[in-house]
Amino acid sequence: MIVRQFLHWLRTAPPGERAEATSALARAYLYSDLNESDRAAEGAMIMLLDDASPLVRQALADVFAGSEYAPPAIVHSLISDQPDVAAPLLERSPLLLDTDLVEAVASGEGARQTAVAARARVPCAVSAAIAEVGSAEACLVLLENAGADIMPASLDRMVARHGHLAPIREALLGQVELTPATRQALIAKLSQTLAAFVAAREWLNEDSAERITREACEKATIALAADSSEDEVRPLVRHLRDSEQLTAGLMLRSLLCGNLALFEEALAELTEMSPSRVAGIVHDRRGAGFRALYDKAGLPASAFQVFRDALDAIRDEGVWAEPGGVSRLKRSIIERVLTRCESAEIGDIEPLLTLLRRYSAEAAREEARLFCDELVADDGIALGYDERLAAA
Repeated sequence: MIVRQFLHWLRTAPPGERAEATSALARAYLYSDLNESDRAAEGAMIMLLDDASPLVRQALADVFAGSEYAPPAIVHSLISDQPDVAAPLLERSPLLLDTDLVEAVASGEGARQTAVAARARVPCAVSAAIAEVGSAEACLVLLENAGADIMPASLDRMVARHGHLAPIREALLGQVELTPATRQALIAKLSQTLAAFVAAREWLNEDSAERITREACEKATIALAADSSEDEVRPLVRHLRDSEQLTAGLMLRSLLCGNLALFEEALAELTEMSPSRVAGIVHDRRGAGFRALYDKAGLPASAFQVFRDALDAIRDEGVWAEPGGVSRLKRSIIERVLTRCESAEIGDIEPLLTLLRRYSAEAAREEARLFCDELVADDGIALGYDERLAAA
């Protein structure tokens, strides 16, 4: 009887009042003892799915969003409604399967994707769908969601698609289990973004901006490799090769930093030889087989002597002769290589000389910076000691 009267009243009631009455009916369905009226009430609400006003359908969605006792037929109809109506259900309904959520993400509508990404628990299959086709906002919400299960491959896709956006990069870097390869991809994205920004502002010409940011990216990559475990270096090198970043310049920088582990893994990746075999050739003081290994890696013939001289310098002086570990250019090694190059014929090695001189200047600046930092630290220690003596 009450439902019949409700249906008659709906025909003339304004949208706002219909929405309020619909909300009351939905709450009564969930929380009151309607008994024989249950079926009639459900039928009335199904009819309301065709109401011309989105306010009415929004009222149904808001009430049923978090309930496991909501009528499934109504829930599945509402998630196909306009995004504002569907969003509460997509974000909170326990009745939705992973396939329902993936289908909502595949719709391409940002509001639906964001609602799914904000769920209390997001399974890895749904996270993968968001990473693959989701908007930047949906990916950001997903990354900030502590209840999201995100596989490394999904993180890589978000880097590839949205890594040029600062909020996405910041959220990705906040991930605890980010692999070195993914971190390097973020570094590369940042370098590309900075180069484009500087060139667009005409602060530098495009070639200079790309060169500077590329060398900065290589520097950061070497530092990242130096902080990575042995098991992580190989996937990092494979990523560099797949992304066309495993260049002769990067390998030369790694060698001039004394990072033999990265250099050997790079040679192993390029030659498809075992790392142990490559290491044996690299560490052979006689140099037997290094030229063949170098050529098989496809490195430029004009740079061979530079690589060979750098290896000789490392063997003679060691990589720990200077501070900074294997993440910083070694000035003594660079200067030794430069001395040998400058006594050779210029020709093809002129670009290498220019590069080595830039490396030498960079190493000198870093050496001076470390020296000054140590002086300041020593002064701080001495000052603290004098203050303790005065207090005593």
